[in-house]
Amino acid sequence: MLASRSPADVRSRLDFWQALSGAVLALFICVHLLLEGSVVISPKLTNGIAWLLEVTFMAQVAAPCLVLLILFHFWIAARKMPFRAGELGVFVRHSKSLREADTWLWLVQVFTAVVILAGAFFHVYTVMTDLPITVDGSSKRLHDGWLAFYVIFLPCIILHTGIGIYRLAVKFGICSRAGRDRFRKAVWIIMACYLALGTLALTRVWFLG
Repeated sequence: MLASRSPADVRSRLDFWQALSGAVLALFICVHLLLEGSVVISPKLTNGIAWLLEVTFMAQVAAPCLVLLILFHFWIAARKMPFRAGELGVFVRHSKSLREADTWLWLVQVFTAVVILAGAFFHVYTVMTDLPITVDGSSKRLHDGWLAFYVIFLPCIILHTGIGIYRLAVKFGICSRAGRDRFRKAVWIIMACYLALGTLALTRVWFLG
């Protein structure tokens, strides 16, 4: 007779899948933002990349897989999130008393996760139901009222991804306790670069309309 798994084993397994799914999503976001940022160099380059992804069906396959992976990642991570007002209050009070930067970063991840969960579905659905993907189509969406959405969505994506990478590095010993401040600073610099690239891309697309 097989022995039942202990709660500790279950938590360890869930932590592994949460870390793995988070790492895959972080890699996707980093590549995706770089590809989207190619519009700063040339809209034709961005259109060419989009055409290649569509003709090889990479975009059509990746879109639903991305949504499912986000749902899977959120479902695992939700067990640690303070959804109730009382739980959130306790967490904030403890964070203030501990004065630990990493606990506040985790709270930022909680809030951005909720925005991403809703925003990613609408973003993917809107883009994939308006094929082919073109810079002109993106510009039209921005002028149709989507600019405000991306102004909120883009920083949330970057914050969640950057903090997630940092916390993974801490969790798996890539970032030692002695080097946390330096590693955290490097992550903030990279996040600022991605935010600048995303802002430039949105600006370029906006003025094409």
